[in-house]
Amino acid sequence: MRLPTSLSIFTFISSIRLGCWLSTWMERYLGKQWDKQAVRLLQLSGFGVVMTMTVLSAIGDISRFEDAKQLVGYSGLGAGVHDSRQKHREKGITKFGCKELRWALVEASWQAVRSNPRWKAEYQELCKRKHQNQAIVAIARKLLVTIWYLLSRKEAYNKSSAEDLAYKMLTWAWQMDKSALNGMTNQQFAKYGLLRLGQGENLTRIVKGGLPRRIASKEEVLALKPELFLKQ
Repeated sequence: MRLPTSLSIFTFISSIRLGCWLSTWMERYLGKQWDKQAVRLLQLSGFGVVMTMTVLSAIGDISRFEDAKQLVGYSGLGAGVHDSRQKHREKGITKFGCKELRWALVEASWQAVRSNPRWKAEYQELCKRKHQNQAIVAIARKLLVTIWYLLSRKEAYNKSSAEDLAYKMLTWAWQMDKSALNGMTNQQFAKYGLLRLGQGENLTRIVKGGLPRRIASKEEVLALKPELFLKQ
């Protein structure tokens, strides 16, 4: 098996172990108690189910961070500054704080750069004046600031794709025990995630990997779980 270039042997093995643990955690907690926070993070490029759960678990209660700067500091992704008389230059990251959150954000950033043209262009622009490792850390900081706003202000991400989110919700459903879906099919689960954020009301079909996949209609989910929408 060929390892992704951004992962060392250690982090690759750790990610496998983490994925196994989070699969159980998803079924016990998020599969039964619909967590809107998870759906919000799945909107972001580079964030799949395991990465989303890793970040949420590492952050905990978002209200304990008064602003995005505090969250960045907690992660250890804040840049140090080297002072030399009148000269100020940026050093590497502080590396204090939560190493799990820092690792997750860097890995998510590499994935975002590979899969999203906007993040790729920003990364390439940063690389003109920074080392590639510094550039990816800068992307990670921007992602973390975005996460703070999404979780604190409870808003949908205006740069997300309803099709991408629907596919991630399907992937989430495939990884859960059917009893954890609260009586929904995979397709209904995907639509429910979209509707929680006010997206994809008319989306009933997506194409991923050249394969068409059905998404339940709004009416189908509303008829099955009308009480869910009354709580929004």
